[in-house]
Amino acid sequence: MTTALSLLICSTPVHGHVTPLLAVTKHLVASGHRVRFLTGARYRVAVEEVGAEWLPLPVDADYDDRDMDAAFPGRVGLSGPAGIRYDLREIFLRPGPSQLAAVDAAIATERPDAVLVESMFMGALLLLCRPEDRPPVVNLGIVPLGLASRDTAPFGLGIQPKAGAAGRLRNAMLGIVAEKVVFGALQRYARKLVRQAGGELRTSFMGSPVLADAIVQFTVPSFEYPRSDLPGHVHFVGPVSRTTPSTTEPPEWWRDLDGTRPVVHVTQGTVANTDWSELIDPAIEGLAAEDVLVVVSTGGRPVPPRDLPANVRIAPYLPYDRLLPLTDVFVTNGGYGGVHYAMEHGVPLVTAGLTEDKIEVTARVAWAGVGVDLHTDRPRPEHVRAAVRRVLDDPSFRERSAAIGRDIVASPGVAGLESVLAELVARTVVR
Repeated sequence: MTTALSLLICSTPVHGHVTPLLAVTKHLVASGHRVRFLTGARYRVAVEEVGAEWLPLPVDADYDDRDMDAAFPGRVGLSGPAGIRYDLREIFLRPGPSQLAAVDAAIATERPDAVLVESMFMGALLLLCRPEDRPPVVNLGIVPLGLASRDTAPFGLGIQPKAGAAGRLRNAMLGIVAEKVVFGALQRYARKLVRQAGGELRTSFMGSPVLADAIVQFTVPSFEYPRSDLPGHVHFVGPVSRTTPSTTEPPEWWRDLDGTRPVVHVTQGTVANTDWSELIDPAIEGLAAEDVLVVVSTGGRPVPPRDLPANVRIAPYLPYDRLLPLTDVFVTNGGYGGVHYAMEHGVPLVTAGLTEDKIEVTARVAWAGVGVDLHTDRPRPEHVRAAVRRVLDDPSFRERSAAIGRDIVASPGVAGLESVLAELVARTVVR
């Protein structure tokens, strides 16, 4: 792309949503585009460091995602469907009108060539449902594709596709249950917000990305469910970030990764890593007697003083560009970015995550054949051990991960987004 564009990027103030969009922003700024980034105050410095102009969300749409229970006391003690419904309503839907006001103000100040949004920025839903003239809107798919389809179960249930007429009937029935029972009250609430904004909601609020002028999905087709009714404005470009040379110094025990034992890397990512009893502790306990080297990353949190089994090595951060080529199994709670990092290097996975979008990521891990999904976010130690042994003993998991890894390496990434933007803006100018 040779023409510099004015772009407005919008994100809810949550680390897992902002971080991939910062990588997008960094690339776009380096390509000569002007980028304004609308998000929470906590991320102002990070936005400015990648060369964009930070725009603040209104106070009632901003919160500190480092302690969500403090920001949203009503979610304390909730789990399962009740917890999911609370989060969708209070964390994502309720801020929608204030988000829309901030978007309108940004457009009025400087009309961008395009507005780029992540799927859970519900101000975009209100913008897309209004009849008023607006700039083109591009949905950035930083979570698994959630579009309604006759070939897939409703998003958020973590149910894999089922072929044939029986599968389509099942999907239709699940769609009715999800809309009327599981998310019925939320759908009515979303419809109310849209009407108050002057529009009409004619789709599921969970499937609102379909309303965008383009959907740029940051994965490869081989890691997404096939859909015979996939809209033509969906573009697969591969993951946002690729493994790059790391500046992280290897820990003093790095020489222990000498190839004499299989390496099992365990992480709970950089956000949901405060409670080690979810995955790290079960993995450490389950693999303590196995002839493997368990390499744990705390995601930046300090390493607590504690007695560890002899086969465990731990550090706050690790140089992934050097670790992943040495890793035999990647044990994770299912972050979209981390899973793609593993597959980029052909590393098979064991996943254990049900919160946020992780239930859909982990389901795709099993469907794609790149690993084992434990169907829980608190696995038992013996289940982690059995899953790791299965992945180590069955070469098909590594072979399938390597195949998808080749697709990832061949994909354009954020450069593919630029191509979509160029075409979209050109069509808009012609109209």
